[in-house]
Amino acid sequence: MQYRGKVDFAQERKIRDRNTRIYRLCHWPIWIWVFFLAPGPLTFSLFAHGFTRANGLWLAAVLAGTGIAGLRGKLPGAEPRPYILRFDEDRHNPLYRRVCYTFAWSAVITFATLNLAGLVGSALTGVWYMSQLYRWVYFPLCGLILLLGALGKLPRVGPSTKTEGLERRYFYGAVWAVTAAQSFLLVLWKTVPHTQAGNILKLASYVAALVFMGLLSAQGRLYRTRPILPGELIVE
Repeated sequence: MQYRGKVDFAQERKIRDRNTRIYRLCHWPIWIWVFFLAPGPLTFSLFAHGFTRANGLWLAAVLAGTGIAGLRGKLPGAEPRPYILRFDEDRHNPLYRRVCYTFAWSAVITFATLNLAGLVGSALTGVWYMSQLYRWVYFPLCGLILLLGALGKLPRVGPSTKTEGLERRYFYGAVWAVTAAQSFLLVLWKTVPHTQAGNILKLASYVAALVFMGLLSAQGRLYRTRPILPGELIVE
């Protein structure tokens, strides 16, 4: 389907020579969250039963690992200067970017998929199977996504940055849709009774939020979801 939304042109964007300390620091919590979510069953336990010693130990490890990487400029957005200066430039995509974005895709896809599966199951049967899904399905699904990332088959994790101007919109569009839908679902989980009608409402609302935010992203109406195209504007 042809894209009809707004676009940005690479040569019209202002290029930064350096990333400020505040800019670099603001990207650190993003990667803390990404890697903190990585052990899915542990994350499920956090939301189901509260913060435990295991969550604390893992958080400490993530803080240390991402903190060291950030200080060394090995986290996307935490580099001393932007790695990608031209969105249509064919440059080598560094290993740290490929690893970070692979785990980010895993966080986006696995939790959205398993929660959707749990909602469908509860709407059809009235029984919640979330614990079983996170125990038995999370790691195979996560492993598949990590494999695709290792093979460079996911947006922003390929060997080259040449298509970054297009691929970034897929990534941020997915983040917008899943984050909004998951947040909305959490509110419904806390406020709507766990009845058959309530379960159907949660499922319908979750899917509607995903679709709505996905459409806005596809139209380039959300931050960082417009394609950045190479080339110059021609005025005759």
